Parts: sequence; structure tokens; C-alpha cells
Amino acid sequence: MHYRNRKKLLAIGLVSILLLLNGCGNAAERAADSGDEKAVSEAAASQSIASSQEAAPSENTASSQTGTSSQNAASSAEELLTREVFAMDTYMTFSAYGEDAETALDEAEAEILRLDQLLAAESEDSEVAALNKNGGGRLSEDTAYLIERSIALNEETDGAFEITVYPVKQAWGFTDENYRIPSDEELAELLPLVGSDQLELDAENKTVTYKKEGMKIDLGGITKGYASSRLTDIFMKHDVQGMINLGGNVQVYGPKPDGSGWRVAIQTPERTEENTLPWLSQAASGSAALAGVDYIGVLETDSQAVITSGGYERYFEKDGVYYHHIIDPKTGYPSDADLVSVTIVSEDGTLADGLSTSMFVLGLDKASEIWRAHSDEFDMILMDTDGRLYATEGIKEQFTSDLEIHWIA
Repeated sequence: MHYRNRKKLLAIGLVSILLLLNGCGNAAERAADSGDEKAVSEAAASQSIASSQEAAPSENTASSQTGTSSQNAASSAEELLTREVFAMDTYMTFSAYGEDAETALDEAEAEILRLDQLLAAESEDSEVAALNKNGGGRLSEDTAYLIERSIALNEETDGAFEITVYPVKQAWGFTDENYRIPSDEELAELLPLVGSDQLELDAENKTVTYKKEGMKIDLGGITKGYASSRLTDIFMKHDVQGMINLGGNVQVYGPKPDGSGWRVAIQTPERTEENTLPWLSQAASGSAALAGVDYIGVLETDSQAVITSGGYERYFEKDGVYYHHIIDPKTGYPSDADLVSVTIVSEDGTLADGLSTSMFVLGLDKASEIWRAHSDEFDMILMDTDGRLYATEGIKEQFTSDLEIHWIA
């Protein structure tokens, strides 16, 4: 059995987005121009979020156990300072320009560690784990907000975004990497536990009750988006601009000192160890066009989150069949919709994070329908199972590609 172990991968391999720090004579742009993929990987970073709440890092969150490193020299308004952190089970990078950049990065690191400790369903000490153990309980402000947003997203996506699908993910082994194929009977027993309508949330008093024994939630589908939003608030407070990369979830805040935007390169669906693309249909007419193509395209922005989801990020293979980690809550099986890659572009990172998974489950037609109803809130870049590239017209001036783009209007 072959499987994709995300713990052993660089952040950029997890989400298919590379941030090209161009315009400043930096290594990432030189690597991209040279076509050196390894150099790009070492010099680039990716994705993120947005929230209206002001960040309030806890004094208890700064821990040396995360293995952080700082490559910060004497700061100046036009010097890019970078901080690297391992948290939320992935590598993260924060970069900032500005006179107060060092302090902003310190606070950003503390906030990430606080949220990681609070929200990780797999951690026995987290608030989410305690809720799952006790069938609900009192909520912190962060957790209450995320559950409320999750329930709203569930309703807006016809159930495609579902935080209560966690027991099904456990059955498949996607939570601990002990991969297996659950039986139809096992899934039939677990599916009645799935449904956000079975969460009784009291937003005013900040409590939640699980209506069925055995229910569990996982906020991982929007945690990084929310975290990036919190870090963006920190950047705003300290009047710095820069980029937040949480294991591939990229949020940029403000332009670079020269006034230009940040260029985010969206990677093509990754090949397996056997150098195949099982994510595409066997008769995919677009597969030949993807041969040797590193990037679907490049998006230029100075104030948005850019978040990608794809089944190739985490998967396992059994008897020639590939099973990916994006579960359809209605069936309990990996989604078999007609999309292989979904990128959401939005000023609201929490929304972008949740929609990137939801649209993957819903497929091209339903995703396009939802975008048309909410085109003022987000845009999309999609690749279907035939290898065709789609993008919404709201980013027509921002997104370019060497592939043919089918514009959604």
C-alpha cells in the first residue's frame, strides 16, 4: 500500500501553491525564472485567511518545543524578515516588511502556537478533543466563532462542508495515517453521526451540545484560514505588510515596498511516486498539456487569501485504486466529483479555507452556481478531471496561465 505522508513533506507540497517573492531580486524569483523546481521549493511559500477580530496572543503559548527559527537581521522598513515555525502538523513561514516587523512576527508565532494547542482534534489536551470526549461543553471565543462559521458554511454549501465527518475520517485512517478501507457496514453505522444539524450551539453563552453519542468534530477545514486571519490582524496592528504561509495556506497583507503585488503560483496536481496522474480521467484530453508544467497559473494580489485543496495532497493506494482524504459527508467515501484542484481567492481567509474543500466535493457545476450567487465574496480557479482549467471572471485581470483558461461568468 502506497500512501502520502504529509509529515514528511515541505509545506508547499501539501497544498499546491507556491508564493513567488518577485520584484525584490530574491531567490524565489530567480529560481522560478531559471526553471529550477527544487530551488523554487526552497525559496517559496504558500496560502491563507481573514477575520475581523483583533489578535490576542496568550502568554502561555510560546514554546521552544515547536522548533522555530528566525533569520532576522537589523530591521528596516524595506527589509523582509522571515520566521519559520512547525505547528498544526506542518511547516509555516511568516514574512513581513516594516519598522515593527520583528515584534509582529513574535506575536504571530505566539498566536499560531496558542491556536494549535486550542483547536487540534488529534491532540488530547486541546479544547476540541475535550468537547469530543464529553459530547460538548463550554467554548472559548475562538472555538465558538469557528463552530458558528462552520454551521453557516454547511448550510451555504448544501452540507458539503461538514465538521462532524471526523469519525468517518478516523475510520479511513486519515487522522493518524493508519490507512484502511472501512466496510460498507462500518460506514453505515458512522454516517448517522454526521450532520451539523445535530450540534446544538448556544452562541450567546458559548456552549455546544452533541445530540448523538459518538459524534466528534474537527475544525481543521477552516482552522488555518482563521489563523491566517488572526495573523493578518497582528500585521495590521503593527502597520507591517507581508505574507503568511501556513503549510500552504497563503494570505498576503499589503503590497511590497515597491508597490507591486505578490505573485502566487498555483501548482499543477502532483504526480504519484509512479509518475502517474490518477486524479485525471483515463481519457483526459488535458493531461498531455500538463506534461512538464509545474504551475497551473500565477495570481497577483496584495490583499487576499489564496487557498487550494486537492485529493493529491493526501491519499493512499490499495489494489490499484487511489483513495484521497476529501470525504463526501453524504456517502462517507472520498469525493468522486469532477474536480481535481480547487483554489479559492478571497479577502476572508476563513471562508476561502472552508470553500476550497466544499467546492471540491460539490463539483464544477454546483461550485459555479454558488460563485454566481456570491461573486462579491470570492473567486475560484478550478481544474477538472479532464485537465481543463477554469477561473471566475472576477480575477480576469489578476490570473494568467500558459494553459487555456475557460472563464466562468
